[in-house]
Amino acid sequence: MKVSFTKMQGCANDYIYLDCRESGVPEQIVPLAQKLSRRHFSIGADGIICICAPMAAGGDAAMRIFNADGSEGRMCGNGVRCVAQWLYTHAPECAGKETLVIDTLSGRKTVTRKGEGLWQVEMGAYSTLPAALPAVHMGEGPLVDRPLTVEGKEWRVTCINVGNPHCVTVVEDVDSLKLDEIGPGFEHHENFPERVNTEFVQVVDATHLKMRVWERGSGETWACGTGTCATVAALTELGLCPAGEDIHVELRGGELVIRVLPGQHLLMTGAAETVYEGVAEV
Repeated sequence: MKVSFTKMQGCANDYIYLDCRESGVPEQIVPLAQKLSRRHFSIGADGIICICAPMAAGGDAAMRIFNADGSEGRMCGNGVRCVAQWLYTHAPECAGKETLVIDTLSGRKTVTRKGEGLWQVEMGAYSTLPAALPAVHMGEGPLVDRPLTVEGKEWRVTCINVGNPHCVTVVEDVDSLKLDEIGPGFEHHENFPERVNTEFVQVVDATHLKMRVWERGSGETWACGTGTCATVAALTELGLCPAGEDIHVELRGGELVIRVLPGQHLLMTGAAETVYEGVAEV
């Protein structure tokens, strides 16, 4: 079987994009994601994103996210920008539309074109409550600056749900961390029954951060849009970043700009780029 695809990236968070608007999600999507995502042996990516028909009236499309291990994600901030760019470029009905509406498993997202290959996403409101993640054994109320013991070491963490669960911790030197050793302990921690994404962030100043991310189902990736939003939300909750201002976050794959709005709402701005198009034999 031959599969046509578009390889796209947002801050080096790279996915294989499939046009499923008429055909629907492939029946064998889990093994397909596992096979095609393998770096060095196949296309290589953080996973597959299926561009589907909208879930309800008024939408332009929907997205389904399948990580490199085949598990399904609920939301991907870098991915939704790439879906918008793909629609703007490939879908005649979306050509020239400056604002697109894309359905996700975490709700409907509005994505606005801000320039060539540059998109801003209304990410919705975040939550720090245990039930939203979900998180257990961490007490009641907002999960801000809580202790978490991972493989014998205590970390101070702030837990944020931005459509998917994140655990954010502040470190002195993010570049020195061995995430391949540290990350799995957070992802599979018993306090997070659905696993968790983890962000390790270094404060450069109040409006500039450096961040690395360990994503559930994918391991370390070079960027994570929802994770960057969660990071800025967490540091705003901690009083380390100001609300209402653009916060520049340096990731291994580039920069994202996040702003916390009233009501704990988030805006994310970043690039989306087509790498190449092709056909895979599977």
